[in-house]
Amino acid sequence: MCTIADRPLLLVDVDGVISLFGFPLHAQPAGRFEMVDGIAHFLSASAGEHLRRLTDAFEPVWCTGWEEKANEYLPRALGLNGPWPHLSFEQAAGPGVSTQGHWKLSAIDAYCGTRPLAWIDDAHGEACEAWAASRGAGGAPTLLVTTEPAVGLTARQVADLLAWARAAGDTRRPAPDRTAAPSARAARSTEVCRRGRSATA
Repeated sequence: MCTIADRPLLLVDVDGVISLFGFPLHAQPAGRFEMVDGIAHFLSASAGEHLRRLTDAFEPVWCTGWEEKANEYLPRALGLNGPWPHLSFEQAAGPGVSTQGHWKLSAIDAYCGTRPLAWIDDAHGEACEAWAASRGAGGAPTLLVTTEPAVGLTARQVADLLAWARAAGDTRRPAPDRTAAPSARAARSTEVCRRGRSATA
């Protein structure tokens, strides 16, 4: 099994990914309300299982305005091994303000550097897509997974993330040494050729 340092980073937002909103009252999804600093948050019933599956392939990091509060509530509520690292955002900037067009990008770049990463969020936009494409072109595989706030992270998205993590791992492994000793099949072929030349010499 790969070490944590070998895994891609998984940046996880909370609101709209784990804590759902915007669903009609008559069609409430599976989940329950959890009080966080006196505010009721509706936690997806499947979020814990989904995230536990992903932590086998990724190094998880909270990427949310909750910052350190994510560790105060969510590992216990969702049955996660924690705490996870979390990103800190400059309060002076505020949501929607960034030199790169999205308020989380500066903190993400500072933390992640050139490591491969997947980012789960409900509010990606054109600036994020351009940023991800630029990272990928520069040799840092980057995947954006955009959730619906009323649905959150889905099983299909988890499957896509796991497949992407495997592919990202393959691209980081060194290519096989083609100058190494020939395979058994190649060696047999070489021996046949040698025998043919001896018989006709």
